[in-house]
Amino acid sequence: MLTMKSINSPLLLLTLCGNLVSLSASDWPIYRGAKQTGVSDEKGWFAAWPETGPRTLWKASVGTGFNIVSVSNGKLFTMGNAADTDTVYCLDAATGKELWKFSYPCKLDPNMFEGGPTATPTVDGNTVYTSSRYGHIFALDAATGKELWKKHLMQDFGMARPAWGFSGSVLAEGNLVFINAGDAGLALDKATGNKVWQNGKSAGGYSTPVAATYDGTRTVVLFGAKTVTAVAMADGKKVWEFEWKTSYDVNAADPILAGNQVFVSSGYNRGCALFEVKGGQATKVWENANMRNHFANCVLVEKHIYGFDGNTGGGSLKCLDLATGSVKWSQSGMTTGGLMAADGKLVILADKGKLVIAEANPEAFKQLASAQVLTGKCWTMPVLSNGRIYCRNAKGDLVCVAAK
Repeated sequence: MLTMKSINSPLLLLTLCGNLVSLSASDWPIYRGAKQTGVSDEKGWFAAWPETGPRTLWKASVGTGFNIVSVSNGKLFTMGNAADTDTVYCLDAATGKELWKFSYPCKLDPNMFEGGPTATPTVDGNTVYTSSRYGHIFALDAATGKELWKKHLMQDFGMARPAWGFSGSVLAEGNLVFINAGDAGLALDKATGNKVWQNGKSAGGYSTPVAATYDGTRTVVLFGAKTVTAVAMADGKKVWEFEWKTSYDVNAADPILAGNQVFVSSGYNRGCALFEVKGGQATKVWENANMRNHFANCVLVEKHIYGFDGNTGGGSLKCLDLATGSVKWSQSGMTTGGLMAADGKLVILADKGKLVIAEANPEAFKQLASAQVLTGKCWTMPVLSNGRIYCRNAKGDLVCVAAK
């Protein structure tokens, strides 16, 4: 049952709305944002918080899960599981009011974590695309939640399910949607869900497909179970590939693309590397163990990588030089959380619910503000959109706070 802590003062509401609309508006329609970088174009969004922390605008309960939120045209989309049922929620992004919800049977499936959906809804125009850990793919009307079409990765396409389930979000571009499943991806017709191409049926990786262009060819970059592969969007043919093996095939953090360079990182002490792509070949520039992303993505800001190094329950927040892989600084006390960046700042949600704003500064870790906004396990990245910051924990407590 959705609950909401509303703003009960009309004057306060008008004041908050005035503050929010004066900011540089920026929607967040897909996991890691419209550019798939984890970096927002939003400007002027932060001012020092009072000692009591940022203003809480609303709270909701959306069920167990580890997906984040998508924000588009004033609506917020997220997912959760209760009683072996996945539910897609559409809320008013400003107030938290429930606009619609869509549910279907799906196992919670705890497996060394609480379980529930891990893929974030993807908003493309008037359609929302969702994916479950058991392979349910839905296209829903963004305004009403009406089912437009559905597919099942195992039943319809014979895809093998990874040990921790299908985890990557759906990528939509042109007339197609792309899913990280099989040897090197699956493409479906955006309007009908019919298969356009498929590369194998073996268990894939856990990351979200990332769009990129190489030598004039629009591609999808997929972090699979054992490789990083770029395939042509049009027909799924391989453009380039390099091997990257990790214990238990847990390649979960999306590749970070910088021109013709590709940064990857995995946990279980696997480490990170930078590759350069040229003429259909990927050549390693450097490799080390300075950044081991278990699942939370790094962000790239001004040629420096910021992210959580280490497996669950340990590690630290670090900054690396992209060119060399060397450590610029390491900050203890924050482990396994998630982060994004905007306007030269990091927005960090630590694993026990502390929200931190810090400079994206390669010289030193410089905290600007912090506040305890949640309790319990917080493994998902926060989302800054249109002057609001959204955070959730594993059991589905979702909180919206004013950025300033």
